[in-house]
Amino acid sequence: QVQLKESGGGLVQAGGSLRLSCAASGRTGGTYIMAWFRQVSGKEREFVAGIDWNGAITEYADSVKGRVTISEDNAKNTVYLQMNSLKTEDTAVYYCAAAHAGTWSDEYSYQYWGQGTQVTVSS
Repeated sequence: QVQLKESGGGLVQAGGSLRLSCAASGRTGGTYIMAWFRQVSGKEREFVAGIDWNGAITEYADSVKGRVTISEDNAKNTVYLQMNSLKTEDTAVYYCAAAHAGTWSDEYSYQYWGQGTQVTVSS
């Protein structure tokens, strides 16, 4: 089992920045795909960004490319999501997820999920 815990969400003005963190614990010795998803109430969960645990490969949703960077610190078992130039449409609950394998953008590929952290971008 892998436990994931997000932090770093909050309220920020449009154009501002936030860095989300996802701390992994438990059986973290395997090879995982780590990803961030987001969800607005009443809408489907949306893929934001993913990274392989070696940090060699990253993938981003078109809606955040150029504004968001996913990174990882293996020594700390932590994955980060640096978000810049935030827009009001980035407002959502952001979830960290881990998968052994699968299609990165498909939420059903992921076995482990954090509880989510709220990001609110005001105009």
